[in-house]
Amino acid sequence: MTFNDTFIRACRKQPVDQVPVWYMRQAGRYDPEYRKIKEKYSLLEICSQPELAAEVSLMPVKKLGVDAAILYSDIMNPVASIGIEFDIVKNIGPVIHNPIRSVQDVDRLKPINIEQDLSHVIQTIRILAGELTVPLITFAGAPFTIASYLIEGKPSRNYLLTKQLMYTEPATWFKLMDKLGDMVIAYLKAHIAAGAKTIQLFDSWVGALSPEDFQTFVLPTIQRIFEALSHLPQPKIYFPGVSSGELLPYLASLQVDVIGLDWRVSIREGRRRVGHRYAVQGNLDPVVLTAPMPVIEKYAREIIDQGIEQPGYIFNLGHGLFPEASLDKLRELTEFVHEYSRSAIKAVTQA
Repeated sequence: MTFNDTFIRACRKQPVDQVPVWYMRQAGRYDPEYRKIKEKYSLLEICSQPELAAEVSLMPVKKLGVDAAILYSDIMNPVASIGIEFDIVKNIGPVIHNPIRSVQDVDRLKPINIEQDLSHVIQTIRILAGELTVPLITFAGAPFTIASYLIEGKPSRNYLLTKQLMYTEPATWFKLMDKLGDMVIAYLKAHIAAGAKTIQLFDSWVGALSPEDFQTFVLPTIQRIFEALSHLPQPKIYFPGVSSGELLPYLASLQVDVIGLDWRVSIREGRRRVGHRYAVQGNLDPVVLTAPMPVIEKYAREIIDQGIEQPGYIFNLGHGLFPEASLDKLRELTEFVHEYSRSAIKAVTQA
């Protein structure tokens, strides 16, 4: 079968015949077949079985017709290798058994050992790289987002302990950022060596910071990660998570190809804020998927119209899919994005 490289071309701001589409958390809980698998296995148990993790990763490609696959994994997977004990608890998220609260806790973190501890992830990537006819996206959690779990001990609304450490013990904070940055660099390099075609760095909760704190306490590590990967030709995506619109102007120095946008900033405004050298990805509010199809199509049409104003646009959500999303609506939305954008791009090029 022919390899569909539309997503890669959009990442590189090259001409495309139609807007590529994929969905964050597209391999997951909205799919009844996946829910049956989850009745037998936990998320981490699925991740530990490469054949099963590859099967789950392939489901949305086959069922939805999306233009990229994303590795079925979790941003917490690599932290076990550096000495963090955790579980993924239903209706809560990551729960850390030995949270970081001091410089001694940071000092105890080990360098990541991918071959020993994460070979199952690498094997899943190799399986998918051999089977897919669309690009494989793999990912890591960004240091701030990972740190927020490690310090708080579980998901947080106000990041009180995280910010307290940041403000009161900056040397400890930067030591933690350095160790997590090293972990992310090694992990993503291994992904690319195994066959990943694109990598995405998820910084889901960094929007909790002011622009000044982001610039001081987080951005240097993000810059270092992408500088360390800059010699690799695979496209790179940074997604600064929800409520991150005020941070966008500070991303102009990043050595990435694509910036992911949440729904609080329009595609047009997001481009203006980050500068026009990046492709952009996003940014339908996931809750719009609860609406009737005509409403979903109205929102999608407005986003696509702004997306195709310049080269380099990928249709996605402004955050991940949720369990209440409809498989049928997602399939219809994918078809709509392809069909509508094909005619809209054609009209623009002929004008």
